[in-house]
Amino acid sequence: MSSKNRITPEEALAYHLDPTPGKYEITASKPMTTQRDLSLAYSPGVAVPVEAIADRPETAYDYTVKGNMVAVISNGTAILGMGNLGALASKPVMEGKAVLFKRFADVNAIDIELDTEDPDEIIKAVSLMGPTFGGINLEDIKAPECFIIEQRLKEIMDIPVFHDDQHGTAVICAAGLINALELSGKKIEDCRIVLNGAGAAGIACLELIKAMGAQHDNCIMCDTKGVIWQGRTEGMNQWKSAHAAKTDARTLEEAMVGADVFLGVSAKGAVTPEMVAKMADNPVIFAMANPDPEITPEEAHGVRPDAIVATGRSDYPNQVNNVLGFPYLFRGALDIHARAINDEMKIACAKALAELAREDVPDEVAIAYGRKLTFGRDYIIPTPFDPRLIHVIPPAVARAGMDTGVARRPIIDMDAYVLGLKTRMDPTASILQGIQARARQAQATMIFAEGDDPRVLRAAVAYQRNGMGRAMVVGRESDVREKLETAGLGDAYRELTVVNSVNSKHIEAYKDFLYTRLQRQGVDREDAHKLATRDRHVFAALMLAHGHGDGMVTGATRKSGHVMELINKVFDARPSDGAVGITALLHKGRVVLIGDTLVHEWPDEHDLADIATSGAQVARALGLEPRVAFCSFSTFGYPVSERATKMHIAPQVLDERGVDFEYDGEMTVDVALNMEQMKNYPFCRLTGPANVLVVPARHSASISVKLMQEMAGATVIGPILTGVSAPIQICSTVSTVNDILNMASIAACKLGQRR
Repeated sequence: MSSKNRITPEEALAYHLDPTPGKYEITASKPMTTQRDLSLAYSPGVAVPVEAIADRPETAYDYTVKGNMVAVISNGTAILGMGNLGALASKPVMEGKAVLFKRFADVNAIDIELDTEDPDEIIKAVSLMGPTFGGINLEDIKAPECFIIEQRLKEIMDIPVFHDDQHGTAVICAAGLINALELSGKKIEDCRIVLNGAGAAGIACLELIKAMGAQHDNCIMCDTKGVIWQGRTEGMNQWKSAHAAKTDARTLEEAMVGADVFLGVSAKGAVTPEMVAKMADNPVIFAMANPDPEITPEEAHGVRPDAIVATGRSDYPNQVNNVLGFPYLFRGALDIHARAINDEMKIACAKALAELAREDVPDEVAIAYGRKLTFGRDYIIPTPFDPRLIHVIPPAVARAGMDTGVARRPIIDMDAYVLGLKTRMDPTASILQGIQARARQAQATMIFAEGDDPRVLRAAVAYQRNGMGRAMVVGRESDVREKLETAGLGDAYRELTVVNSVNSKHIEAYKDFLYTRLQRQGVDREDAHKLATRDRHVFAALMLAHGHGDGMVTGATRKSGHVMELINKVFDARPSDGAVGITALLHKGRVVLIGDTLVHEWPDEHDLADIATSGAQVARALGLEPRVAFCSFSTFGYPVSERATKMHIAPQVLDERGVDFEYDGEMTVDVALNMEQMKNYPFCRLTGPANVLVVPARHSASISVKLMQEMAGATVIGPILTGVSAPIQICSTVSTVNDILNMASIAACKLGQRR
C-alpha cells in the first residue's frame, strides 16, 4: 500500500470498533411512534399486504423491501486472496461489501456467512432464501465450488445470482479493454489475448471477452503449471478445459510472444519486462493481481513506452475496481425486477463504462483524482467517485435486461428513471469526498493546536496519511510520542512535525507581534510572553499569522467561545469584522446550512444579511445552489411580533445589496423546507426548498443543530468559520476523529476564508 494511504492494524481495528461494532445498522423507513403505527406495521394491519402478496406474488416488490434488497453471501473459503479463513472471519469483508452497495447505488444489502464448505448445503441454504431478496451476490467462495454453486443457483432461482469475484472483475476488465483497444487501433476479434490465472475471475474474464467477440483460437489461458492447451491433463477441470487452446506454447513466456493483450489475475511478479518486450506493438497489459500487480506500470513502460497498463491499485492510473460494476449492475437489475443478470446486461455495463470514460470529466472528479482527466492511455476507466455512474450505468443495464426478456417490470419512462437516479443518492458522502479531494489538491500544511488530545493526534495522522498535506501538532514531544504509542500509532511520531513554544526559533517574533497588536488593549510584554508561550491556541494562531502553516484547526478541548476569544488575540474574528459561523446538517439525503452558530449572539437585520451571504458562499463551496430562508415563528408578517421584525427586514437589506442568490422571509421552518407548505405562498421567491436557514439568534441556531444531531442522528459539519483572513476552523469538544479531520479538510480548502 502506498505510504500516503498506509493503514495500521490499530487504525483498522479502531474503525471497525468505534463508535459501535461493525459497519452498518438497520433503521425503520416507516413511522414507529404511535400504537396506530405499530398496528399498521404489524398486527392487524400487516395482514392486508400478506393477503395481497399471496394472491399476486409480484406485489412483494411493492409492499416489502425485496425489490431493493441483496444478500451478500460467503463461506470464507477465499477471503481477499488470504485463503480459507472460515465463514466468521469473512464477516468484516461481507459487511464492507454490503455498505458499498448502499454507498454507491442505494441498494440495501445484508451479509450472510454460511458455515459450510459443502456446495450442496450452500445451494440449498441460498435457494431457500429466495423470497427474501431481490438478488444474490456471492463473494469469496473458492474455485471450483463457486462455479458449481453459481450455476446451480441460476438454474433454480428466479432472481439475479451474481458471483462478483468472477463477473465483477470481468465487467470492469472488459470496459477497460474496449477503450484500450480503441486507443491502440485494434479490434477484439483480431487480437491475440493471453490470460494468466485460471481461477474464478480469470475464467469469467475470458468468457465475457469471448462473448464480446474475441476468437477462441486467439485466446490462451495459463495457470501455475503453464499454458492450458488441448490435450493437457495435469491440473485440469471442466472449466479450464472449455478454454484449452490449440497451441505449441507451453509456458507463459512463450505465450506472450506477439500477444496484443495480457490479462493478469494471478500473482505479483508473474510477468517480467522481458515478456512484455516481446509483445506486439501497442500492447495492452491489465496486471490486476492484488495487492501487487503481475508487473508494475513503471516496469512495463520501461521496456514498452507504447503499452497501455491497468492494475487493481488506486495509486496507479486505470484502476480495475469492482465497485464500478456490481452496485450499478444490481441497481439496474433490481429496478426492472430482473430474473437474472445475463451476459447482455454485463456487456451493456462494460460498454456504458467505456463510453463514460470518453466523455468530458466533471471538475469534482478531476479534483478528487488530483489532475485533469482526459480520455487517453492513462484514463480508460472511470474513477469510482464519478457522480455520473449512478445515472449512466443502471439505465444501460436495465435496457439490456428488458431487451433480453429478464425484466418482470420494464421501465416505461426511461427519462424519468434517469432523473430519479440522479436525485436518489444521499449527497453526504459526495460532499465530504469533495471536501477531502480539494484538501488533497491544496496540500496545505495544517496546524493542529491541541497535540495533547489523542483524537487530535489521530486526526493529524489521518490527515497526513490520506495525502492531504503536512500535519503539524502543537505539544510537548514526549507527550505526543506517548499518546501516539498508546493509540497504537507509535510509528507515526516520525511522520508528524511536533512544534513546542519552548524551543520555537520564532517565539521572539511571535511575542513582538502580539505585543504590538495588543499593547493598547492593556497587554504588556510579560502578558504577551505568557500568551505566546503558554497558550497553545494563541501559539498556533501566531504560527499561522506568520506563514508557518497554511491552516489551523482547534477547539476539541475547550469551549468555542473561549477559543474564539483567544484567536481574536491574533486575528480579527469578531461579529464586527464579518466573521460568521455556518453549520452544515446532512440527513436523509438533504443538506441544510444553519447560521450563525458561532459568532453573532443576537444579530440585527444587517448582521442577518451578512449571515445569509456567508451561508450562500458556503453552500456554493459545497456544490449547492443557495436558497436562503430567514426563519422565524411567523410567516410573511403573521403573526405580528416585534421579535420577528428583524427577520422581516433582513431580506430588504439584501434587496438593497443586490446579491446573486435566492432568498426570502420571514417564514417558519416547515414553509422553508416543505414545498407543499410553500405552495400556500405563491409569491415566495424561493424556487425550491431552502438549503440555508438564517435563524434569529445563536441560541436558536445551537438548539436547532443539537436537536437534529441528537434526535435525528444528523451528520454535523461545523460550525464553519467564515469571514476571517486566515483559514481557521473550530471543532466542538465532542468531536470525533473524523469530525476533526473534516474540519482540517475545510481549513485546507480555505472554505469561507475572507478574500
